[in-house]
Amino acid sequence: MRNYKNIIYAIACLSFSIIIGAAFFEHLAVWPQAYAAPPASLGMFQGDYGLNAGAFWIKIHPVTLILFIITLLLFWKTDRRKNIAIPLIGYFIILVVTNFYFVPELMDIIGTEFSTNVNADLQSRGSLWVTLSLIRTATLIVLAIILYLGLTKNVGKQA
Repeated sequence: MRNYKNIIYAIACLSFSIIIGAAFFEHLAVWPQAYAAPPASLGMFQGDYGLNAGAFWIKIHPVTLILFIITLLLFWKTDRRKNIAIPLIGYFIILVVTNFYFVPELMDIIGTEFSTNVNADLQSRGSLWVTLSLIRTATLIVLAIILYLGLTKNVGKQA
């Protein structure tokens, strides 16, 4: 019976790690190109075949939240509770901040009309967005470590 709980915990860890991996991918492959010479460099997001990372993010976040909640419920009466609750709360706060700052700012930046003239204001906004996003990603890594450390705790112990 306990084994399925550990599998669900591991899947929650995997889902959270996928989010971090995708964030790393975007920071290494997307944002340096996107903000290189805006608005021309933002063309990768525009048109019928533009990059739509939102299709990934809109699906992965609800799945991860559901896995977190199920895992927390399964391990509520164990020492693992804090290792699940702390990352869940931190992740939820990050999602709120993402919804109110990161997504609207990104949509505004990438929605800029095409021009071959480099816009210094867009570069500055993009640079700030990337810096704050790196802080967000580092926070996710710390939360993931806390989550993974819960796997080392004895399930039989009551909190």
